Amino acid sequence: MATPLTAARLVAALKAEGCAVHEVAGWRTNNRNHKGPWGPVHGVVIHHTVTGPGTNVVGLIFNGHSALPGPLATGCITKDGVVHLTGNGRANHAGGGDGDVLNAVIGESYGTYPPPTHEHDGSAGAVDGNARFYGWECENKGDGKDPWPPAQYLAMVKATAAICRAHGWGPKSAIGHLEWSDWKVDPRGFDMAGFRRDVADALAHPAGRWEGEDPMPQYVNLGVTARYQLAPGAWDSVEFTAEWTDETGDHATGGSVFARGPARFSGTLGLHIDGLPAGAVVQARMSEYQGDQHRADHPIHEIVGTGGGTFAVLPLTKRIASGRSMRVRLLNQAAVPVTVASAVLTVLVWKET
Repeated sequence: MATPLTAARLVAALKAEGCAVHEVAGWRTNNRNHKGPWGPVHGVVIHHTVTGPGTNVVGLIFNGHSALPGPLATGCITKDGVVHLTGNGRANHAGGGDGDVLNAVIGESYGTYPPPTHEHDGSAGAVDGNARFYGWECENKGDGKDPWPPAQYLAMVKATAAICRAHGWGPKSAIGHLEWSDWKVDPRGFDMAGFRRDVADALAHPAGRWEGEDPMPQYVNLGVTARYQLAPGAWDSVEFTAEWTDETGDHATGGSVFARGPARFSGTLGLHIDGLPAGAVVQARMSEYQGDQHRADHPIHEIVGTGGGTFAVLPLTKRIASGRSMRVRLLNQAAVPVTVASAVLTVLVWKET
C-alpha cells in the first residue's frame, strides 16, 4: 500500500531517472478525483494509444474524447522519448480488472506473468484499476507492426522505473493493460516479461545510469614492436608501438594511452620480462592522465622474477571519466635493468556519452 506521489515528487523521480519531461500546462490539477478514489497505489499500467501520424496525441491523453473524458493517463510517452505529464491523480486508463492480478502485483508474487485476468470494466468481479495504478499511454498505432523507437522504449522503461524506485517497488509492479483486463490487447509489439526485465535492470543501477542494453564494445589490441630496457627506480609508461586493432581511435601512433573517457573497459596486458632476478619485483599499475598531466593511480600488481623469462597477465578493468585517459606504467625494483621482451594489450571498450 502506498500513498500516491505528489506532482513535485513525480517530476523529481522522472528527472532523476534520466527522463526528458514535459509538463503539459494544467496537468497538476487535471484528474478524475471527483469521480472516485485515488490511492492507495500499487503499480503502473502500460498502454498504447492506437494513434497514427497527424494526431495530437498529447492533447488527446490530456483532454480525452467524447466517450471518455481526460486525463487518460498519468502521462503520454511520445515516439521521440519525451514523457509528457498529463494528469496528477485518478485518470481514465486502467478501468476495471481482475482482483487476483491486483493481489499478485501488490505481493509481486507471480512468476513470468501475472495470473490470467478474467475481468474487465463493468464485469461483476472487476476492481477499480484507476484508483490503484499510474498509467503511461505510449504513442503507437497498436497494430503490432508500428515500431517502438529505441528512444521511446527507453523512456517507457525509465518512467516506469522512476515510479517503482520512488515507492520501493520491484519490476513486477509494472503490468500491461492486457494483463489487467481480458478485453484489452495493449501494449502490442513487445512482451511485458521482457519489459519487466528491463525495468529490473534499470532498478539495479543508480537512478539515471541505465541506458538499455550495453552497445557492442570496441576492440583494442596493442603491443610493442621491439624489446626495450626498463631501468631501475622510476615509473615508466608502456609505449605501444604496435597497433593491430584500435576500433576506438583513442591510441595515438606509438603512444601509451589505450583508452579515453568517458568509457568502461575490460581486458588484460600480457608481459614477458627477461633478466629479472629470481625474487626481484617489477610493479605494474594503471594510471590516469588529463592531457599530459598525471592525475591518479590505481592498485599495484607485483610481478616476481623467476630467474629466467618472467611472464605475467595483468587484469585491466576500470571506468574513466570524460577528459581522462589511461596508461599502464611499470616500475623496475630490481638492482639491474631488465628487458621488456613483449607487451600485448587486449581490451574491450564501451564508450559512454
